[in-house]
Amino acid sequence: MLKPEVESLVPGQTFDRRNFVKTALGSAFAAATLPVSAQAIKTDFSGLTAGEVNVKSGDFTMPVYRAQPEGKTGLPVVLVISEIFGVHEHIADICRRFAKLGYLAIAPELFARQGDPNSYGTIQELMQELIAKVPDRQVMADLDAAVAWAGQNGGDTSKLAITGFCWGGRITWLYAAHSPTLKAGVAWYGRLVGQSNPLQPRHAVDVADELKAPVLGLYGGKDTGISLETVEQMKSALAQASSPAAKASKFIVYPEAPHAFHADYRPSYREADARDGWQQCLAWFRQNGVA
Repeated sequence: MLKPEVESLVPGQTFDRRNFVKTALGSAFAAATLPVSAQAIKTDFSGLTAGEVNVKSGDFTMPVYRAQPEGKTGLPVVLVISEIFGVHEHIADICRRFAKLGYLAIAPELFARQGDPNSYGTIQELMQELIAKVPDRQVMADLDAAVAWAGQNGGDTSKLAITGFCWGGRITWLYAAHSPTLKAGVAWYGRLVGQSNPLQPRHAVDVADELKAPVLGLYGGKDTGISLETVEQMKSALAQASSPAAKASKFIVYPEAPHAFHADYRPSYREADARDGWQQCLAWFRQNGVA
């Protein structure tokens, strides 16, 4: 395993493909997220099998972070979908939190074909040069491959859930419309509407009537990037849908929370709302037959 170069990631420093040193998946924070807040939660590895594995998706070998209780099988499976920053230390920690509760948690690096999100020092550069080039169709296929791997490595894919944050929140809605085996989804402040383009042809509001699993949306009332108006648009689309999963879906809006209120490594973290959202997530999984 490569030694994490966390100490070299100083505030204000930017990185490009020429001076970036690759680290093991989930072993460092993304450069664009620095500096990291001291409140960042650290979940230990005790009793867990956790770390990077390789998963075949078509002709591509995809890096995946997985965490699961050591030596156990028949585990419920949860896909953990990152923000635009990829599978950095925070996402790996969330996987370990799920594993401590008896899940096989898997976080695929869904940007790996297009580049390494750790190699971008600013969010604008990351969005323009990497995220905008990732096709939704590719993401859906990679998630299917990750689920198949989980089923061969201790997971019970009849108990399958997905949760995602920001970019991953949008993907959570899309995967709930894609996967016939999914039991539940929890979308944390994922974009609900947007402009269509060839790589991202549809958004959550466009697939409301195609949901195959109910989704719980956890959103912030003071999110300046995802307005409450778009939440209301999505609620309306769900109410008008004929899909039972759409009608079973719901939102919880935390009135004082900004975007990324669950991200304990960032200034946007709101501990009370994040803790409540986590408990709501776990309860949603139990309610829908995952745990």
